[in-house]
Amino acid sequence: MFQIHPLPANEFSHLFGLSDAQLAEKNVQVLISDGAFPCRVSLTDVAAGERVFLLNFEHQPGDTPYRSRHAIFVKEGAREAEPETNVIPQSIVSRFLSVRAFNRQHEIVDADVVKGAEVETLIASFFENPDVDYLHLHYAGRGCFAAKVTRAQA
Repeated sequence: MFQIHPLPANEFSHLFGLSDAQLAEKNVQVLISDGAFPCRVSLTDVAAGERVFLLNFEHQPGDTPYRSRHAIFVKEGAREAEPETNVIPQSIVSRFLSVRAFNRQHEIVDADVVKGAEVETLIASFFENPDVDYLHLHYAGRGCFAAKVTRAQA
């Protein structure tokens, strides 16, 4: 059993309603979606014509050589997704993924790339290893963080 975790909406709510100039001061770019921008908060593809923020986000804050930050998309006004246990959102399933397995010390234990439609099998395989504490899903094409995965509570 596993649980997909979106980024928390409250991490970005301070950006909602700011002008383009105010966002630019915070190094946030405003884009208009073409229908294929995956929001890391709602875990959906943002509809064409809607505003999307492109910003840098530290998705791996562990104090190790694997500490990492990269560009992500967040829909303006996004509501935080609440994925059901063992359910992978379409915005993730529809893409090629890099999956990274981390231990409690935030070090990579294993990693692989997979078609999104096949990621559930890889998640199960990685969680068979007791040293794996959590997973990070990344959109493989550009390497952008997609979501965190943990073992679900039974």
